[in-house]
Amino acid sequence: MSIASNKYVIGNWKMQARHDHGLKLAREVTENLEQAPPPPFIKTVICPPYTQLSEIHKNLAHHESPSCPALGAQDCYPAPSGPFTGDISAKMLVDLGVTYVILGHSERRQNHGETDAAIRQKVKAATAAGLIPIVCIGEHLAERNEGRAASVLARQIEGSLTRGFRGIVAYEPVWAIGSGITPSREELQRKLNVIHALLPMRLMVDDFRVPVLYGGSVTAAQTSSLFSIKGLDGVLVGSASLEAKSFLDIIRAATESLSSSPS
Repeated sequence: MSIASNKYVIGNWKMQARHDHGLKLAREVTENLEQAPPPPFIKTVICPPYTQLSEIHKNLAHHESPSCPALGAQDCYPAPSGPFTGDISAKMLVDLGVTYVILGHSERRQNHGETDAAIRQKVKAATAAGLIPIVCIGEHLAERNEGRAASVLARQIEGSLTRGFRGIVAYEPVWAIGSGITPSREELQRKLNVIHALLPMRLMVDDFRVPVLYGGSVTAAQTSSLFSIKGLDGVLVGSASLEAKSFLDIIRAATESLSSSPS
């Protein structure tokens, strides 16, 4: 099954899970998904800090169920190797058992000065290494209030994605991340329509539909409603992915919503 056919629940742990907590969290999520597996088209991904990737991968390798979460990372450097202190390459992530990588998160754009051009180079490197890039886009509150959200999304899609992009896009309005505020259903539908209209123009291909996720204060209570929105293919979860129960509740809510939706 291609990535375009799947639905996604992806947990971004950021820099918030220490070693023992992360290992316990990954184990609890994995064991629960084995006992109560979601449908095969719902893909679960966990993105721990770099320091936990190797050990979590080893632990996941002991579980053969296809319902087990895939492993993702939170960034990569565009060069395959070299004198880049503190960085990690896409190929190094592959060596650790990583399948997905988050790129262009607004926290990296803001805190590390990452530009669309820099993110595009990372996308190229991730794709060349065999990783599935999850590219984050989204407007700031001022841009939204000034009616510039669509132009911001267009600029980010044009600048951050490669021609023929084969990955995932996560729409994360910056004003919603960690704020407890989410866009209305109507606003989110409008933004998704804009994104889906822009993507084919950037990709210049007709044979691939890019999955589009939503991220920004995602909770289990919202999940059923989110997955019923046309054109939404999943969620990128922040703080709610740091506890097994809240993350599993989101996966269950997604399963219930998608199982009850007309085919």
